[in-house]
Amino acid sequence: MTRVHVGVGSNIDRERNVRSGLVSLATTFGPLRVSRVFESVAVGFVGEPFYNLVVSFETTLPPATVALRLREIEFAHGRPAQAVKLAPRTLDLDLLLYGDVVAVTESFRIPREDVTRFAYVLWPLAELDGESRHPVDGRTFREIWADFPRASTPGLAPVTFAPAVPDIVSAPAVSAMPAVISADSVSDPVSRPESSDASGLFR
Repeated sequence: MTRVHVGVGSNIDRERNVRSGLVSLATTFGPLRVSRVFESVAVGFVGEPFYNLVVSFETTLPPATVALRLREIEFAHGRPAQAVKLAPRTLDLDLLLYGDVVAVTESFRIPREDVTRFAYVLWPLAELDGESRHPVDGRTFREIWADFPRASTPGLAPVTFAPAVPDIVSAPAVSAMPAVISADSVSDPVSRPESSDASGLFR
C-alpha cells in the first residue's frame, strides 16, 4: 500500500462541493485522513475565495489510475471537459504525492510543484503529515513550511467550521490530529437538489 496525498479545492458552491468531494474520494479510495479547511484568495485570476485542504489515503492503485479516478470525480462535480487553468472550480483535485515516487508524464507530475509553491497546499500538508519528507527536496514538510515566506500568503487562514455530523469529519480548531472520513458515514450530497441550504452542511 502506498500513501497518496491529494489537494482539494473549490470556489463555486464550495461548502457543498468540498463535502461531496470528500465523500466521493472516500467511496473511491477508502478511508481518508483530512486536514483542516483553509480559505484562500484566488491565485492567478480574479474570482471568489477558495476552500482548500489536503487529504491522504492508502492505495494499491498505480499513479496513473489514481489520477484518472480524480479526474472522473471532478467531472462528476461539474468540471468542464475543456477546463482552462486559472479559472473558477466546482471541485479541483490535484495528485500531490504518491509515496516517494518521482515521475513526470503527460497527465501528471509527482511530486506536484504546487507543494512547495503555494501556501494553501503546503500548510495543510505540513499539518497532515509534517514529518514526512519531500521526495526531491529531502526536508520534512514541516521544515519546508517553517522556511516558507509568510509574506507570500495573503488572505490564507483556517476555516472554523466542521461538518454538522461529527463522525464524518471533525476538523480541529487548532493544529491537531487529522480527521478521518469513510464513505459509509453519509450519503453523497451531490444528489441533493441545488436549492438545499448549504449552510446546514457545516457548522
